Amino acid sequence: MSSWVKHIFVSITVMTFCLPVLGQSNRQRAPLAGLGVREAAENVIEHLKLRSDSVIVDIGAGDGWWAAQMAAKLGPDGVVHAGEVDQRKVDEMKRKWADVAQIRPYLCPTDGTGLEADSCDVAFLSKTYHHLNKDSHVDYLKHLAEVIKPDGRLVIIEQHQALTRGRSGAHAWLPGLLGMQAEQAGWMFVTCEMLPKSDHYIAVFVRPEAFAEQLAGQRSSQ
Repeated sequence: MSSWVKHIFVSITVMTFCLPVLGQSNRQRAPLAGLGVREAAENVIEHLKLRSDSVIVDIGAGDGWWAAQMAAKLGPDGVVHAGEVDQRKVDEMKRKWADVAQIRPYLCPTDGTGLEADSCDVAFLSKTYHHLNKDSHVDYLKHLAEVIKPDGRLVIIEQHQALTRGRSGAHAWLPGLLGMQAEQAGWMFVTCEMLPKSDHYIAVFVRPEAFAEQLAGQRSSQ
């Protein structure tokens, strides 16, 4: 967490780029060609700031690919709770990653994680946030603030809605709207940036009180 201070000042510049005008017309939007999200895995994992014993909840884990990338960075005490709302996907992950002890696939409720308070260091959502009930985003983020430890972080990847056309816009989200919803839920932006050669962005949030404590500690050590 020692990089928080640097990240927050960098985000002031980055957010200028990441906050488009709401209601921008489709005619102004042009999709970017280039690498997909998974090709930016190294960049994404760096944002998670994992320790060998980190406990992560991967919400909307899909086939477990991201869970496997995170598990590779963990020691024997690390855990990736790979949550899915479809039992078939859970069963498939259990089969596919049976030899990776850190990955724990489970059937996740649609209105939360089903995990205990202060039980995880990181909440990770890759192309999942836009699937949440349209009226429950703030409540869901409040739930994550309870599940994640006070010094933990929230990491969200979504396609930038300003770079979509037609129906694909339903599978994207504006970072500015995400930021407002997260702040309403008690989170604080650390950084938001476009993934390399991608039309997806990665947004990182922390709890304000944890950041303030970290900042105070750094000032007192100077």
